[in-house]
Amino acid sequence: MFKALADPTRRFLLDLLFEREGRTLTELVSQVDMTRIGVMKHLRLLEEAGLVVTRRSGREKLHFLNPVPIRLIHDRWIDKYTEHHASALANLKTNLEAQK
Repeated sequence: MFKALADPTRRFLLDLLFEREGRTLTELVSQVDMTRIGVMKHLRLLEEAGLVVTRRSGREKLHFLNPVPIRLIHDRWIDKYTEHHASALANLKTNLEAQK
């Protein structure tokens, strides 16, 4: 998944899907300066990483953001290292308010 997130074009595609899910390949291609084949390759990598899921709707293939893997990384790596700082700031706020 980190490899998939390393590329700025793939992150931009994820941002587009975050703004509005259920986009077609044609819609996504219109938002980037890249060939249809190039966008398809990026989407395939994002699908393989579990960050994008697709659903067929008639002849169209709709792309959706799957935020679960990103949330798992956040919970595993980011929360663990920021919890101490966040609770220290909350304690500082409480102590400063109590002094008033």
